[in-house]
Amino acid sequence: MTHINFSSKDIESINTLGELKKAGYKPYSTKHELRKNLINKIKKSENVFEGIWGYEDTVIPDIERAILSGHNINLLGLRGQAKTRIARQMIQLLDEYVPVIKGSELNDDPMNPISRFGWDAVNENGDETAIGWIHRDDRYTEKLATPDVSIADLIGDVDPIKAASLKLPYSDERVIHYGLVPRAHRGIFVINELPDLQPRIQVALFNILQEGDIQIRGFKLRLPLDIQFVFTANPEDYTNRGSIVTPLKDRLGSQIITHYPKSREVGMKITAQEAKLPNDSSVKVIINEWSKKLVEQIAIEARSSEYVDAKSGVSARLTITAYENLVSTAERRAMKNGETEAYVRISDFVGIIPAITGKVELVYEGEQEGPGIVAQNLIGKAIRTLLPEIFPNPEDVRNKKESIDPYRTISAWFGKGKTLDMLNDFNSKEYKSALESITGLDSLVNKYSDVKDKNEKLFLMEFVLFGLVEYSYLSKSALVSGNQFNDLLSSMLPTFDEDEEINY
Repeated sequence: MTHINFSSKDIESINTLGELKKAGYKPYSTKHELRKNLINKIKKSENVFEGIWGYEDTVIPDIERAILSGHNINLLGLRGQAKTRIARQMIQLLDEYVPVIKGSELNDDPMNPISRFGWDAVNENGDETAIGWIHRDDRYTEKLATPDVSIADLIGDVDPIKAASLKLPYSDERVIHYGLVPRAHRGIFVINELPDLQPRIQVALFNILQEGDIQIRGFKLRLPLDIQFVFTANPEDYTNRGSIVTPLKDRLGSQIITHYPKSREVGMKITAQEAKLPNDSSVKVIINEWSKKLVEQIAIEARSSEYVDAKSGVSARLTITAYENLVSTAERRAMKNGETEAYVRISDFVGIIPAITGKVELVYEGEQEGPGIVAQNLIGKAIRTLLPEIFPNPEDVRNKKESIDPYRTISAWFGKGKTLDMLNDFNSKEYKSALESITGLDSLVNKYSDVKDKNEKLFLMEFVLFGLVEYSYLSKSALVSGNQFNDLLSSMLPTFDEDEEINY
């Protein structure tokens, strides 16, 4: 079977069925089209799914195998795993332009029409049948499955207005108003969140997937629809709203399981790609790599947290919106202080809490704690995980695996009854002065990191403070607009006046 890819230049000179035949065109299926174009890309070592990270050795090979097999596909996975994005990128495997009978609502192939309109046009006009061209972007149809989706929406229904205006009896198939599925003929049709579709609506898809015929209000139409179906779904045990009926799953050629990034680095790449940062700000915001790692680590902690429902999942949108909020927090701080440059701080992470609370579904214990507390807990756990990647592990120090306690000088400074107020909106001078007032903090960062940038050094100094809280070296209490750091022991004991006698 000849497969011709028509370019925008070719279509300008082909306007009739006769001219199309002379060009050597032969009808072929959408699945054949996807297969041939995928084969060409694989042979040329071209990336089919641009911007999809972490699936190179897992999901994408499965999708390519499904396309080569001519299968309809179900992408099964938790939210935020790029299922819809993958489906949308399959458009790039379609030919740039394909011919249709001009005026056909079902995108009839001029040499293989399936509708009454298409047959009549070819029978009446022969080689003079007018043809049009549709771009691959117009051959993609997407529908979000909701409980109120009807058979009329997907398949079609009798249109009494059309019957009246054309003066046709209801027995004439021309009174049918076709739904989304027939109108997706010769294209890709995607149903997102398939389990949310009512079972009786799922049943209506059986014959379309297998035999290619449909029934509308008593009309039994043989419509050999040529569609690449792609469904997306969450695992059945995630939602009580519904499930995929077994006979429908049986008619799907390949079910492909998606997953979250398997490494922090892949997650960071996705976040950097997807985050939408403003380019009109008067403030230059600088974010170091440790801040980016911390944002990603928060999502990793959330996916294993006892407070978060693992069945619900933690979308990649958490890290994307958290990253955007982090930048905005630093930007806002700089503007309030009249500064033109903002270097992200640990204290700026207070600004990402709204991005966390709306992205995680809590279990009962988490609801008891409250979403704000859970969000702070996740940030704290992420800091705890990252601290030993730069500095000695405080657990090893505590268990005497380290011969010297590198944090002793810092904790001793607080042990003398001193406290540190770290306000969220400190200007650069106040921020620097507060951190440098702590004995031993500066020398610790100098000893265990090779940081040369002064702002990154201050970031790591603040990072150590927050990390020592997580390892119970220090205590931290919330202020109205910041945090106060104290010695852990003194924070647990009552305070006394200097002249007050203490009786043991």
